[in-house]
Amino acid sequence: MARWCYRHRLVVLLLWLGALFGLGAASSSAGTNYANVFSLPDTDSATAYDLMEKAFPQSAGDTDTVVWKVDGGSVRDESVRSRIEPALEEIGRMKGVGQVTDPYAAQGAAQIGKDGRIAYAQITFTEQANAVPKDLIEDVVDTAQAAERDGLQVELGGQAIALTQEPPQGLAEAVGILAAAVVLFLAFGSLFAMLLPIVVAIAGVGTGLIGTMLLSHVTDVPEVAPLLGSLIGLGVGIDYALFIVTRHRRGILRGMKPEDAAVTALNTSGRAVLFAGGTVCIALAGMLVMNMRFLDGVVVATSLTVVMSVLAAITLLPALLGLLGMRVLSRRQRRRLAAAGPEPAESSGLAARWSSYVQRRPRPVAAMAVVVMAVLAIPVLSLRLGATDQGNHQESTTTRQAYDLLAEGFGPGVNGPLQVVVEGDAPAGLVNGIRSTEGVAQVVAVPPANGVTVIQVVPTTSPQSEQTDDLIDRLREDVIPPTGAEAHVGGVTAVFKDFAAVTADRLPYFVATIIALGFLLLLVAFRSLVVPLTAALMNLIAAAASFGVLVAIFQWGWGTELIGVGKEGPITSFLPVIMLSLLFGLSMDYQVFLVSRMHEEWVHTKDNARAVRVGLAETSRVINSAALIMICVFSAFVLSGDMEGAMAGIGLAAAVALDAFILRTALVPAAMHMLGNANWWLPDWLEKRLPHLAVEPAEDLPVAGEEPVVSGRSSVVHGFVRGADGEPVEGAAVTLLTQGGRRLDGVTSLADGSYIVAVPAPGTYLLAASAASYGSRAGQVVVTEGPLVYDVELAEGEVDAVN
Repeated sequence: MARWCYRHRLVVLLLWLGALFGLGAASSSAGTNYANVFSLPDTDSATAYDLMEKAFPQSAGDTDTVVWKVDGGSVRDESVRSRIEPALEEIGRMKGVGQVTDPYAAQGAAQIGKDGRIAYAQITFTEQANAVPKDLIEDVVDTAQAAERDGLQVELGGQAIALTQEPPQGLAEAVGILAAAVVLFLAFGSLFAMLLPIVVAIAGVGTGLIGTMLLSHVTDVPEVAPLLGSLIGLGVGIDYALFIVTRHRRGILRGMKPEDAAVTALNTSGRAVLFAGGTVCIALAGMLVMNMRFLDGVVVATSLTVVMSVLAAITLLPALLGLLGMRVLSRRQRRRLAAAGPEPAESSGLAARWSSYVQRRPRPVAAMAVVVMAVLAIPVLSLRLGATDQGNHQESTTTRQAYDLLAEGFGPGVNGPLQVVVEGDAPAGLVNGIRSTEGVAQVVAVPPANGVTVIQVVPTTSPQSEQTDDLIDRLREDVIPPTGAEAHVGGVTAVFKDFAAVTADRLPYFVATIIALGFLLLLVAFRSLVVPLTAALMNLIAAAASFGVLVAIFQWGWGTELIGVGKEGPITSFLPVIMLSLLFGLSMDYQVFLVSRMHEEWVHTKDNARAVRVGLAETSRVINSAALIMICVFSAFVLSGDMEGAMAGIGLAAAVALDAFILRTALVPAAMHMLGNANWWLPDWLEKRLPHLAVEPAEDLPVAGEEPVVSGRSSVVHGFVRGADGEPVEGAAVTLLTQGGRRLDGVTSLADGSYIVAVPAPGTYLLAASAASYGSRAGQVVVTEGPLVYDVELAEGEVDAVN
């Protein structure tokens, strides 16, 4: 398929453009129909919500609030009323505004604070917040705030008002893409190579999000789903393309034709991308175990975006590689290739030196990594799930000011009232019992409607307070049952409390499910019991540490105002499920790319130390580059204007940073060095029963001007190049030749002097080694069925010729 896409690149490009424009046109005409379905089946708050809908079927419009405060005097003063009342009347006449409840009306006394300095009016729109035209919301804000004067402060709160404070749509994505472009340019040094992953990611995310918009008409998709879909889609889309482009460029530099390099890249890294994308989707599908209706739409949006990103990487990317040809390399690389010829595959520099250091000192490296992760995980012990609201907005926003003014004038509980919903008439004893309950500030029973009575309960504490959660429990367990009434406690605060309780109950099953699925996939892929066990443990460590960072920032408030995410509060109750799904999927990606190279080396050499060292040296740079890109993309979602999006972005950025730079670069290889050959142990009886799944097949290493000779190799020669003093020789050119002098394979020794060359078949060969200031040495090697260990010693100025 890769070769077909490469050769028919224009057809592939037209198909992708047609899909983007076709889906875009369809979504433009159909619009969106996102549904915020936060209720949980079989919970008390869900039953209360259903009864509320029965009682007030017409109260579908969003209700927002205008709050005003005077520095002196009273809001009842004529000087205040003469400015506020005309503004409220003008707002009430606006098309799209259904009703305005005026505190100066006969029934509005309760909307004026006890000290007379703060009052509020409620504006009920005819539509839900997201359906209210933005122009109308802005007119309401401008009209209300035009009434301000010295000594009179006017603020507005509510879901519709909050929409006017959101940054321009796509700002977070644009900033993330720009940051990723900088990292890609530094990694590749080529403008065209930099653009490839970005174009592929945009194509995948674009089709995925447009498809999500269309799916919102046939299934419940929450508004936060597209944001999470773009967050994960941009991250994996750029990373997957990065892995493939890196392999493609390496093939060209080793002398392959661009088409052959593209085919090889897709047949190797492309297979790993397919496997990695599948693990991400499986981890996302694990959310279905939670049986939360709200999460079903999130699974649809994020999984569809990941699938489209993978599809773009394996079809659109080879077509773009065909368009660019040699221009995927920088000008300097093209000139060097033309002048010096193909270069051997080599892993040198910082990555190789670090890999050798981890091999020499695995225990200190592992201990340091464990200490760092443990310290970062400490805050997770105080994790508290709940809901974020406008009290968590930045202090400069009008919604936060309105929230604080309401709390100041009417008590903190007014921002999160509870509804006790009763089928039929409410017993007098119930209302009195609620009124006398500890933690209740105010109780108002609304006249029955459609056989349902609603009792408004205002707590004495804020919606995010633990005391409010305790009040809900007291109402449900101690106050309502003795009255014999069929009553249920609802409201946004109760809904999120139920979410938190259900999440805590079902989270262990969810974690067990995705760990088990990931274990089985890695077991089949790497034919080992220890590797998937190690991966599962690392995933848990990464999750604990990343949630520790999340708690420190968003719950403890370490730097929330500094990074522009507002006031601290509890962690959104559904966020752990979403974050764990994404985290486990992304962690599995890095594990696959790291261990697949180690596994390939192990298959050929049966030398665990070399397999781990070479695997880390050859993959750490691309994994760290990919992680840096994901960190940029995820961190940019702080600019999304959505608290949940900011939490997910910061949490995932921390998780990726810790996973890539500490776990995969230090702890995993250190642990694998300590475990030795046990890494690759698998009982014979299990080996016979497992299906075979090739994550990344052996890569052909053709030499310019020759046919590939290594694709069917049966063994290798490996060892160390050292000087007469026993010190390793880095950068020595090691070449395997036939007895007739034809070159078969060539590499450059690593920082520790190690090398490995591929042998096509058992037989007798020549192995030549040379290095600057050392001269050269060659000798015959006889290779049988297994790997051959052959160390080379170079002496300064000596030449050992072989007849």
